[in-house]
Order: sequence, then structure tokens, then C-alpha cells
Amino acid sequence: MAVRAASWAFLGFLFAVGASGAERPAATPTAGPDSFPVATDARLGGDESQTRFVMDFSRKIDVHAFTLADPYRVVLDIPQVTFQLPPKSGESGRGLIKAFRFGLVMQGGSRLVFDLAKPARVDKAFVVDATDGAPARLVLDLAATDREAFLRRIALDSKLARTDLPRPNGPKAKSEDPRPLVMLDPGHGGIDTGTKGPGGEEEKDIVLNFAQRLRDRIEKTGKFRVLMTRSDDTFVPLGNRVRMARDAGAALFVSIHADSLPHGEGDAQGASIYTLSETATDTEAARLAEKENRADVIAGVDLKSEPDDVAGILIDLAERETKSLSVQFAHKLAGEMKTATRLHKTPLKSAGFRVLRAPDVPSALVELGYVSNRQDLRSLLSETWRNRTADSIAQAIEGYFAAHAGGARAGTN
Repeated sequence: MAVRAASWAFLGFLFAVGASGAERPAATPTAGPDSFPVATDARLGGDESQTRFVMDFSRKIDVHAFTLADPYRVVLDIPQVTFQLPPKSGESGRGLIKAFRFGLVMQGGSRLVFDLAKPARVDKAFVVDATDGAPARLVLDLAATDREAFLRRIALDSKLARTDLPRPNGPKAKSEDPRPLVMLDPGHGGIDTGTKGPGGEEEKDIVLNFAQRLRDRIEKTGKFRVLMTRSDDTFVPLGNRVRMARDAGAALFVSIHADSLPHGEGDAQGASIYTLSETATDTEAARLAEKENRADVIAGVDLKSEPDDVAGILIDLAERETKSLSVQFAHKLAGEMKTATRLHKTPLKSAGFRVLRAPDVPSALVELGYVSNRQDLRSLLSETWRNRTADSIAQAIEGYFAAHAGGARAGTN
């Protein structure tokens, strides 16, 4: 008991002062009454039996906490805030927390996801008002527990913990416009940054910029309608991306990404185009699919909570006509893109990407290049390269529909 009392005493001290032990200066509120609250600092204290997390805000907010297993995580849902934290915040942990991530998860909502070193229960999660010159503070107290108790708590909280996010930009009904609809899917977003370049360049920003250019070029033809699964820095769960395409009656789904190889695993280069297959064409394709399919885990979405209709999609994807059309589109893409950019030595691949699993919408995933390769990264950040490559993809889309003029069946459910 003496050890526990000492531990909480230390945490109480941490709550009152900064992690350095020096008295923290009062945070200056930077958000006006009509602005989002601002998160200015975060710190951890404690050990593997009890751990406290504290985050400073410009004003008081609401918080909802829940836990997820395999891997063990604690998730805090909060209103949309502006994160102005010190560099590398969350990359390392302490006690029960290995690391944490934060970011926008939907319009009006932000999220903190804590990776746990072992099972832990949420002892307290609350926010205190700013007072006596000190900022408002979010406090999360964790206590070690066992797996059985951890899973029991998840079961009890399952209805509250269910993460069924709204569909940003998702149309409520199919348009009467007869032109084929192309759904563009910029990968990642919000709390899920995707891969990062050596200078901190984030995949989510690179692919959003590219997708916006591609949208403009497709719309300029006047032959197609275009929707995007996200048009800003918002997280969209993988299952929602698939549903958005199906609900809108999309005739084609194009997911845009940028790959990266871990340090020491070679220096691959060039664009690749993927279609769906339960059997990956090679180990690199399998690695990439596994990485991309973890997006929902990164953002703290419980994959087991997918509605039954999506579970059916995940199991029942390989509808022959759709798969055939997807492969034909991938070949058309490769043919056009090779005139605009360098392709990977094996540009056409397949793997089990969750985001390609609409049974009635031909789909392809385009990896524009490798941010881990210097030449590819220069291209990805180049205005000239982006414009040229977007033009080539737009031409591929136009050529695909021209070849299947009578087959705008895609997207009819």
C-alpha cells in the first residue's frame, strides 16, 4: 500500500507541474470563442502498475474513453481540437503506455489512441477547468489488469465503444445524372498519417493533394462525375470507404497511396497498381496489403464491429465480372502511367486490400511511388510530376470507360 500511495503521490505532483519538474508557465489560450480548443502539451508519469497521462488544453472539453484488444489499446474520443504539441509527442511512452497517437478522426471529432504495454483498465478519464493561471487539463489514469478482466470490460462497453463513424462527403442517394461516377479514395487521413518521408513528409497529405488534382482533371472532361472519400484531413474507416462507393453507385473506385520500405530493406522505386486477390502476387504485395489494412487499428477502430453487410462484403468479394473489369482497368492504368512516370519493375500486382472489396465496383489501388526513395519523393512533391501523372490517370479512366461504353453496369447494386 505504501508503494501504491507513493506512486499516486508522484502522479499528483506530475499533474500539478511539468514532466521536467519545473513549474509550468500558464498556457495562453490561443483559440477564440468560435475556434477549436488547442492542445498545447502532453506528459506521462507512473510505472507498469499505474500510469497517468495529462494533456493541456486552452479550454475544457468533453471526453469518452473505451478500450480495444489485440493489440491492447485505450481510445479517448474528444471534440475536434487543434493539436499544437511539441515535436515527437507520443512517439515514446512510459509505464503502461508504449506510445500514443492523436489527430482528427472525423469532422467535429478528434481522437487519442494509446498503445498499451499490457492489459490496463481506465481508472479515471476526466477534464478539469483552467484555474489560477493553469490550462484546462485532460487526465487519464490507467491501472494494470489481466486479460480476462480487460476483455470483460470490452464486452460490457461494446455498445458504447462501437465506432460507426459518419461518412464524410458520402451522398445520401444516387444521382439521376447518367454520367459514370468515379470515386477517388485518398488513403489515410486524420489520425492515420500513413507512411512518412525522411523529411517528415506525410503520405496522407501527398495523396490528398494528388487526388484533388486528379479530380479536377476528370471533371474537366465533362464526361464523368467524381466524388472523394475524403476532401480534407479526415480519417475514414476502410469499410466506410467501400460503402461510400457502393451507396453512391460508383462505376469505378481508385484508391491513391504512396509506399515506403523500412530502412535496410532495399530501395524500391516506381509506381505500382494493385487489384484484389486473396493470394498476394509476392511478399512485397502481401506486406503492403497488411500495412494498409491496419489503418483502422491505427485509428482505434474495432475491426470486429463492422456491420454484417460489410462482413459479407469482406468475405464475398471475388465476383468474376467485377474482378475482370478491375484487372482490365489496371492494365489500362499501367499503359498510360508509363508515359508519365517511372513504374515499378513489377507494376501490376494483387493482394487482399480491404479497401478494394466492393463486390460490384471495379477497383484498383495506385501506389504513386516510394517516399523512402529520394527520386520518387522528389517526383511526389513536384508540381510538374503531379500534373503529368494525374493527366495520365485521367486518360486511363477515360479510355477504360470508352472501352466499356455499354458496361456502365458497375455500381448498380
